[in-house]
Amino acid sequence: MTLIYILLGIVAVVIAWFIASYNGFVRLVNRTKEAWADIDVQLKRRYDLIPNLVETVKGYATHETTAFENVTKARAAAMGAGGAAEKGKAENMLTDALKSIFAVAEAYPDLKANQNFLELQRELSDTENKVQAARRFYNTNVRDLKKNPSAALRHARNGPVLILKGNQPDSVLLHLESTLGDTKLALRPALASVL
Repeated sequence: MTLIYILLGIVAVVIAWFIASYNGFVRLVNRTKEAWADIDVQLKRRYDLIPNLVETVKGYATHETTAFENVTKARAAAMGAGGAAEKGKAENMLTDALKSIFAVAEAYPDLKANQNFLELQRELSDTENKVQAARRFYNTNVRDLKKNPSAALRHARNGPVLILKGNQPDSVLLHLESTLGDTKLALRPALASVL
């Protein structure tokens, strides 16, 4: 009779561990998705600032149409990008295009003194700082998700563990670089797949 109680106790502990591990894994997946959504919100804010910046610079440098067209195309590509890796490539293109706008601004002292331009530049820098903070939060969650022991369960090919298979985040670690004013908005994929 005691053997049955011992076996039932062991089974109960294993079931409790499995449930706790699964819940922890789901929590980490949800936090990672939430962190990606935070990045997306900040990038959308950035996309909204770019047309105002282009219009301000356009008023001073009308003959720089190539730079304006490149920023517009890159913004459209970034807004339409799908997954994290694709968005990373599009954001890199947009950052490069924005560098050309700021290079144009350097050639026009009146533009650099324009209050509207300075305010837009400040707002863009603030948004970039918020994107960096959101990326750090995202990267932390991706690392936690990767280190989670229950994530290893996903690779098992037997038993009830197959339930975990559907929880795959579209995760990419993001690197930060510094060039555009204070920061460069570059989503650089470090991992193609987290788990």
